[in-house]
Amino acid sequence: MSNISRFIAAAAVAALTAFAPPMALAETPKDTLIQAWSIDDVISLDPAEVFEFTASEILGNSYQPLVGYDVNDVSDIFGVIAESWEVSADGKTFTFNIRPDMKFASGNPITAADAVYSLTRAVKLDKSPAFILTQFGFSPENVDAMIRQTGDMTFEFEMDKPYAPTLVLYCLTATVGFIVDKALVASHEADGDFGYNWLKTNYAGSGAFSIREWRANEVIVLERNDNYNGAAPEMARAIYRHIPEAATQRLLLEKGDIDIARNLGAEEIVALGSNPDITIESGVKGSIYYLGLNQKNAFLSKPEVRQAMKYLVDYAAIADTIMKGKVTVHQAFLPKGFLGALEDTPFALNVEKAKELLAAAGVPDGFTVTMDTRNTPEITGIAQAIQQTMAMAGITMELIPGDGQQTLTKYRARNHDIYIGRWGPDYQDPHTNADTFARNPDNSDDATSKPLAWRNAWDIPGMTAKADAAVLESDAGKRAEMYVELQKEHQAMSPFVIMFQEIEVLGIRSNVKGFIVGPSFNDNSFRAVTKE
Repeated sequence: MSNISRFIAAAAVAALTAFAPPMALAETPKDTLIQAWSIDDVISLDPAEVFEFTASEILGNSYQPLVGYDVNDVSDIFGVIAESWEVSADGKTFTFNIRPDMKFASGNPITAADAVYSLTRAVKLDKSPAFILTQFGFSPENVDAMIRQTGDMTFEFEMDKPYAPTLVLYCLTATVGFIVDKALVASHEADGDFGYNWLKTNYAGSGAFSIREWRANEVIVLERNDNYNGAAPEMARAIYRHIPEAATQRLLLEKGDIDIARNLGAEEIVALGSNPDITIESGVKGSIYYLGLNQKNAFLSKPEVRQAMKYLVDYAAIADTIMKGKVTVHQAFLPKGFLGALEDTPFALNVEKAKELLAAAGVPDGFTVTMDTRNTPEITGIAQAIQQTMAMAGITMELIPGDGQQTLTKYRARNHDIYIGRWGPDYQDPHTNADTFARNPDNSDDATSKPLAWRNAWDIPGMTAKADAAVLESDAGKRAEMYVELQKEHQAMSPFVIMFQEIEVLGIRSNVKGFIVGPSFNDNSFRAVTKE
């Protein structure tokens, strides 16, 4: 084993065993699902703002979209709140018909007015995920005219161009497209905020569960929604406990104090594999682990430096130790399984190659830089491993730890040098990741659209134009080729060190059945969970 592999292995053990377990709890009730997860990334519960993994899963179980898809075959798109839809002859206008006799958790009926309010509200609030809708030509100024109610149960969705119908429908499955209770939210409006300050910590949905309580970095509690239009869940409530430590989660799971452990590390997964009371379940996600290099930093803005850093990560060693069983090496912005995904992995740890590139950049002795790091054991372990390999070429990397809210807030303001992140696709179309990793229509600090390329101040008009062309290509084969070429160009010049694709692993008590691990986190579902 190489020195760096030994370091990474040691970091993995240290990161995953450094915490002492709390006192044992009572065994979980028959009608309650209790999960242990690191939930410090929850910033908001408002569908117009939610953009993080944990909150996406919460909303996926408590709100409903207009349309959905089969998690086992994402090409099978079906209506949820929308009963049906038609597309105009010019391809620019969708007419949606709302399913009758549906209710919100409040008891209010769901009508076209709720759908129109939800979508226009998201555009006008203009929070981080708004670009998923505004890419169709909507703005706060024109959205009232473009998304318009035409009857009690019908509305029109008129776009600026004839986008591929599947792209439009997939975008409406994202959390920003979830439908909120207009009457309830509007009753909490203050100073024209569309109820934002209230909905940030409250609930106005129609899903299988309603959100009862969120205490930041502590607990999220959901309760069965008796007005849900589908099959009633057997669980009366679902509880997420904030327990980021993998070793603690393992002990609680073994004792029966929790039903599901969500942050198990490689060591815990191996140890639990022989326990007959525990089932290990996994599913490939679209989530990508990456480093974002802020182009406002004079060193990181040098193209040779960006490429050098791609040769200063020991991808294989991290995947085989700290993240064993939880990731696969992947180095392009489209996850495997998406149309046009590039599976080439041209980068590996190569210190000499990196030194050559640094010398060409005029920094042969390296430089000092900071990296904002979410303080969970695995991210900390990965960061420490990267810190070690960067040092081999003279790059001194200072780690700045913080919880999910702290690191994300700083990153969204593009006040970082380097950010170690995890990005999940918002919908099942390749444009979802091209739009954020390879598109930046306005690089100004006050830009309306703020994708990952913007967060890292990467001004790319040429690549943006190519991404825009790909989204309008109607031939699937040609469109796939366009995305492959875009990813190759991205690998050769981008300020993103793309490292891994996630495999989500859950430790589940053997008496718990029916948890669905979906391709995206808002597809993860416990609606059908039972306890034997």
